[in-house]
Amino acid sequence: MSTSTARAFRWLALLLIVLAGVALSFGPVEAPSDPTAMAPDDVDSTRVARILQERPGDNGGAALVLFSSDDPLDLAALGPRAAELGGPLIPNGDMTAALVPVEVISESLTENSEKITGLREQASADLPAGVTAQVTGPAAIEGDLAGVFAGANVLLLAVTGGIVAVLLIVTYRSPLLWILPLLVIGLADRVAATGYTWALDALGAAWNESTAGILSVLVFGAGTNYALLLISRYRDELHGTEDRFEAMATAWGPTVKTVFASAATVILGVACLLLSAVPTTRGLGLASMFGIAVAFLFAVFVLPGVLLLFGRWIFWPRIPRVGQEIRHGLWDRIGGVVRARPALVTVVSLLVLGVASLGALQIRTGLTQAEQFLDTPESITAAAVLEEKFPDQEATPAIIATQEPERVTAVLADAGHNVTPQEPAGEWDILQVSGGTTEELRSSLEGTDALVGGQEAELHDTEQSAAADRTLIFPVILLVLLVALMVMLRSVVAPVIMTATVLLTNIAALGLGWWISTGVLGFTSFDALTPLYSFVFLVALGIDYSIFLITRAREEARTHGTSEGVLRSLSATGGVITSAGILLAAVFAALGVLPLVVLAQVGIVIFIGVLLDTLVVRTILIPALVQLLGERTWWPGRVRA
Repeated sequence: MSTSTARAFRWLALLLIVLAGVALSFGPVEAPSDPTAMAPDDVDSTRVARILQERPGDNGGAALVLFSSDDPLDLAALGPRAAELGGPLIPNGDMTAALVPVEVISESLTENSEKITGLREQASADLPAGVTAQVTGPAAIEGDLAGVFAGANVLLLAVTGGIVAVLLIVTYRSPLLWILPLLVIGLADRVAATGYTWALDALGAAWNESTAGILSVLVFGAGTNYALLLISRYRDELHGTEDRFEAMATAWGPTVKTVFASAATVILGVACLLLSAVPTTRGLGLASMFGIAVAFLFAVFVLPGVLLLFGRWIFWPRIPRVGQEIRHGLWDRIGGVVRARPALVTVVSLLVLGVASLGALQIRTGLTQAEQFLDTPESITAAAVLEEKFPDQEATPAIIATQEPERVTAVLADAGHNVTPQEPAGEWDILQVSGGTTEELRSSLEGTDALVGGQEAELHDTEQSAAADRTLIFPVILLVLLVALMVMLRSVVAPVIMTATVLLTNIAALGLGWWISTGVLGFTSFDALTPLYSFVFLVALGIDYSIFLITRAREEARTHGTSEGVLRSLSATGGVITSAGILLAAVFAALGVLPLVVLAQVGIVIFIGVLLDTLVVRTILIPALVQLLGERTWWPGRVRA
């Protein structure tokens, strides 16, 4: 880049900021309410949900208003309330509880949550003394699932921004500099949060509330990493010239090459989520690709211009001066240990990762409906009361679609299930069934045309589908990563080392994450999606630090040889990459403020994995392996001086 081009970055940055402001004025698109969006394609529970949509005007869900008391209820007093709610009043045997089934019609997840809130307020208003009203059922559980995110993403944004601010202040030890990357990446986050909804809506893709939370963490983490690399290289160049435009022109080219390689790798990695059988998982993959692209654009086109609006004084009190020596004391000492004993360092590192990986052998997945929430919502607590007061009722009964209802009803009755006919859907008869697990119902109905659906069946099918997704996506993402690195580095050996170490890191992170989740935090299992999300994001993001190290090592090797070059790369990039890794790990840990167990577990695993990759794999394991291999690292290519 020329100095004149660097000067033009100031105006480009201002133009892009204005365009971002215009884009934000349109606001996000509302996530559509689709009962099949979080269920796998072409499984029985999804087919049942689609069959139910054939009923005229069926864009609603079933809710159950439960009135309960320690004493017998006054049904005459509750009758008018049931009429207001729009359903019959159904008492239990000892008259201490009564049900009112209600249909909740909504066009979006947010509207469903608002209607459940309104239903609860209406049901609870002016009740007789000693009577309580609770709302449960499939629509209420879906409403609570959407409702728990009310304000949660704002909290996540605040926590994430706070973490980034603190770590940037610690990294730069400047009361001013940290503001610039935080503002730029914060703007990128808002553009991504709005833009992805428009992009997914245009593509007909599905998403839900958790997509925005994961995307925000991803954009902040990746974008700040890219910003750290650019600022670090820019500051180094300021030690060699008085002209800040010349310094940026020199720093920008190699930084963009590295950041582009990183962003392209991450985009290819998260694109593997498009292979999932679950629509919202595919939507998350698309949203993540969009978010990384936005983070890249803001980091390499907006941030340089913003930095150039200010002089070198923005680094105060550690203002870079021409001729000032750049010190890397800690990283030089670490490099010295690696140079002296590369074999021992390799063995010890592999042993540490191997021991951590043992926990992965114990992993089991699958959470019940109640176990998905960090804080139990009313729909779940009411479901427990419902089962106590109405032993033959369930908050989320199985829904069976069949074209031979007499035969299916007889089979279910013989198996001891409680069967209630519902309104037909097209050519299908619909039965509501209480009692028995999804596996038991499907086993009993084997040989019939019956399709078993409902929320419990969806959980079961999601668990089975997640296992199939892992079997497909895990090897594909590793293969994609390996091929991309081979093309990028024009080598076979270095990409194999990088891919193998990121795989080992991933297994170790899952193992440690399992021990912490179950032994410390008390979770009984991983959510079905925890290993998939953790693996994909860790592979895609964890390889970044190895890319940063190896691309700089290749650059240094042209002058100093490979063995010395990787140690010089470690010294030059050690501080910034460690800061970036700690920041990324901390940002993903912020997912714990969101209300779902799966996001907390994903945050834990990625937090551990990024730290392992930053502090063990990139810092000592890969440099030690390169020391042992020397110039063979680049085979079949060569690095020429």
